[in-house]
Amino acid sequence: MTAAGELKIGLEFKPGLEGVPVTLSSISYVDGHKGVLEYRGIPIEELAEKSTFLETSYLLIWGELPTQEELEAFEHEIRYHRRIKYRIRDMMKCFPESGHPMDALQACAAALGLFYSRRALDNPAYIRDAVVRLLAKIPTMVAAFQLMRNGNDPVQPRDDLDYSANFLYMLTEQEPDPLAARVFDVCLTLHAEHTLNASTFSARVTASTLTDPYAVVASAVGTLAGPLHGGANEEVITMLEEIGSVDNVRAYVEDCVQRKSKIMGFGHRVYKVKDPRATILQHLAEQLFEKFGHDDYYDIAVALEKAVEEKLAHKGIYPNVDFYSGLVYRKMGIPIDLFTPIFAIARVAGWLAHWKEQLAENRIYRPTQIYTGNHAAPYVPIEER
Repeated sequence: MTAAGELKIGLEFKPGLEGVPVTLSSISYVDGHKGVLEYRGIPIEELAEKSTFLETSYLLIWGELPTQEELEAFEHEIRYHRRIKYRIRDMMKCFPESGHPMDALQACAAALGLFYSRRALDNPAYIRDAVVRLLAKIPTMVAAFQLMRNGNDPVQPRDDLDYSANFLYMLTEQEPDPLAARVFDVCLTLHAEHTLNASTFSARVTASTLTDPYAVVASAVGTLAGPLHGGANEEVITMLEEIGSVDNVRAYVEDCVQRKSKIMGFGHRVYKVKDPRATILQHLAEQLFEKFGHDDYYDIAVALEKAVEEKLAHKGIYPNVDFYSGLVYRKMGIPIDLFTPIFAIARVAGWLAHWKEQLAENRIYRPTQIYTGNHAAPYVPIEER
């Protein structure tokens, strides 16, 4: 493809749509050079300190912080809809035990559309019901599959526990420590939204066809599952296991730099400084270690961050949100392959916010391409090939 060819057709190819604006949005804002992340204009640091995941979800989806009465009503609806249909549980029993929880979650999210398939996208009550069901039931499905793949019956939700404490309870059938529940809730808040990342773009493209919101979330879950997106937090723990000790960190980094191999948990398409969410997650990890005991992997992680900064900071490569989140979940005893489903539990809020925003002024996505193939090629009969 020549430059002259590009000028002739008036198009410029941007791999991965990098830097190409495809929508107008008021949901979240990122300044990658200053390390700023805001939800509806509110800094993520302030929300992590003062808000809860459900209050933040309300903010993202409806555009403003709820009143006390509005928040209590929203929380009550979420609690009421946590349980899932027995037929979905029966379907999950047929899933292979070796299957990845993200694949199970995608199938279950899509299956919800079979039970709530009526589409009334111009009806505010339908939109609210869909928001509530997805926020309420996704955690239940993640916890249920985790127990069932180990041969156990799923644990029923507890209406007396808040959103995050209830999820941790459903995983273990033990009421979680208040600090662990609060830290987990902050983690959900940090992962709830991040402008037009791959899974959110997938959600908006699907939403633009005016399909149901369950298909929108299922498509986004499938996109999040990839190792270059949500799956990176699993790869970070695997990498720390491979490094083994602080003494091996510098050799590992040197080898990766020489081979031009990606160091998991570092680098971001937007951030050219340390991801503000990584900073908060690091502090959360330290709180957990102080109360529940140190994790040697944290020492490896800190040494790795320092070594990478010395080698690659000039290229704008710093820790991203995935680097410390796995250490937090690991300390809570959460299996590695549940890290990305937990990411999905949080990001449902952002996906639904973009679904709702897409519906407001919808136009189906139909990008173009730059054709690089042949023209007027002859058809060769099969006997002559």
